[in-house]
Amino acid sequence: MKIILTYGTFDLFHVGHVRLLQRLRDLGDHLIVGVSTDAFNAKKGKRATMAYSDRAEIVGALRYVDQVIPEHDWPQKITDIQKYNVSIFGMGDDWAGKFDELKAYCDVVYLPRTEGISTTSLKSTIYERNVAA
Repeated sequence: MKIILTYGTFDLFHVGHVRLLQRLRDLGDHLIVGVSTDAFNAKKGKRATMAYSDRAEIVGALRYVDQVIPEHDWPQKITDIQKYNVSIFGMGDDWAGKFDELKAYCDVVYLPRTEGISTTSLKSTIYERNVAA
């Protein structure tokens, strides 16, 4: 069985997230998604608009996702790759090169992002519309 692993905050869930997870699932038989916890996001200097439990529930509801796990810290990736016998670690290409050290444990792929959509751009649009209102 080919197991794929990815991670993300998945805040303001959008079609770019759906398409990335679908393409990752197409690479194998079982997709595990690590969703960043609120505490880990705080360590990264990020604050999600939705609580971890809600983001994890949304991701877990997708037919492409077989399993959701909490992401607590950066070093967890190696442990999870070994624990779940991961074949492929995948991320969006905005992370290209940042996880190459994981190639010692499994294949690493960086997939193209969906053009014209990102959580950052959504947050900006929401902010701009609220300011203009």
